[in-house]
Amino acid sequence: MKYITFFFLLFSTSLLAEKAYTEQEWGLAGVVRTASIPYNSQNFDTVSSFVPLMFFDSEYFYLNGLEGGVKLYDENQWRFSVLARIRFVDIPQAFQNQLQGSATDLGVQARYRPFEGHFFDLEFLQDTSGYSHASSSYGFNYKKGSLQLQPYANLRYKSADFNRHYYALEQDAIGSGIDGAVGLKLKYHVNSNLYLIGSAQTRWLDPNARKTSVTNQNTENEVSLGVGFFNDHTKAKKSTLKISPYLRVAHGWATPSNLNEILTGNTRTDEYNNQLTSLFYGYPLTDELFGLPLEIYLTPGFVWHHSSEVQNTSQEYVVAIKAYYTINLPIRFRLGVAEGLSYINEVTYIERTELENKEYIPNRLLNYLDLTLDMNLGDIFGKDLDKFWLGYSIHHRSAIFESAAQFGRIKGGSNYNTLYLQWHF
Repeated sequence: MKYITFFFLLFSTSLLAEKAYTEQEWGLAGVVRTASIPYNSQNFDTVSSFVPLMFFDSEYFYLNGLEGGVKLYDENQWRFSVLARIRFVDIPQAFQNQLQGSATDLGVQARYRPFEGHFFDLEFLQDTSGYSHASSSYGFNYKKGSLQLQPYANLRYKSADFNRHYYALEQDAIGSGIDGAVGLKLKYHVNSNLYLIGSAQTRWLDPNARKTSVTNQNTENEVSLGVGFFNDHTKAKKSTLKISPYLRVAHGWATPSNLNEILTGNTRTDEYNNQLTSLFYGYPLTDELFGLPLEIYLTPGFVWHHSSEVQNTSQEYVVAIKAYYTINLPIRFRLGVAEGLSYINEVTYIERTELENKEYIPNRLLNYLDLTLDMNLGDIFGKDLDKFWLGYSIHHRSAIFESAAQFGRIKGGSNYNTLYLQWHF
């Protein structure tokens, strides 16, 4: 919990420090990842997951797919960052909810850039269970026409506890080890803001890891392929955006209804009246997508879940990318949708009971959706309120229908109907 809070505060502070709102480097993508299973398994050789990815790069903060970091120093050839990264644990799908199919690594990274496009990384990481590892990597970027490639190589030192937990599954007493990997990331520009993205990697396990009683492979292999929306690299970035940052304050009420029921007007009331209050910040990314006037923001948020007779207070941390489309009537309306990640320190009653009724173990990290409809108050009450919008949102956490190992391979989540006031400044 303390690590998540620290990282979130650094993230939010770094965004608020930015003053110039020009078009940013950003992206939102989804890939299908398929990986080999290194453990003894009679009927399962591979496991697949759907993985949403976010990308963003600013002076102080970055998102790079499964990784996010705050830049403590970034000058000349050196960059020092604190980071968090999702790491997959490739076990058969049937066991991923019980044993969990991913881990979260937290730590520091030093990056040295000897010349343009090339980098050396040195990382020291520990996951949220206390298992530590360190790695060094080298990679470079190659671009030709619409194709971008990033080959890389990696050496990783794993502590004895790390090796014993993730490769012996606590069955054998094994020591530390060093393994190595080579991989390739690719991005292909299809048209406008549409790209194909993919990756491939092979990792050679160290002798201790591949000789346990539960492993039967010398390598771990993975590939991923998907589509994404990114900056159009054929166009220069806009020096000035037509949109401004915002703050949004919301209050909401839990509902046992699923998302489809809410959208069709069949909302049920939570008998325990569980509630939340949230604060979101909107950081402008661009004001155009595929030539359409879509306003795109990076939006970190903090959510306070209030106590009730069936739950304690809990804190939720969100980072998402949100798009708005304005309907220009005499009173302006906006439709909005956000996609991102949500981490909660204690799963709420409305979410826990739904998942336990389906015999799932809840997961603190889930996919996040935010669906909104708001109206401009200046069009109703005068220009003094032109920067204020009053709206309704659906605050949604879910695991994408059992398709995602990183979310605990569950089906279900939680929904809240909220009202909000949003101020653009």
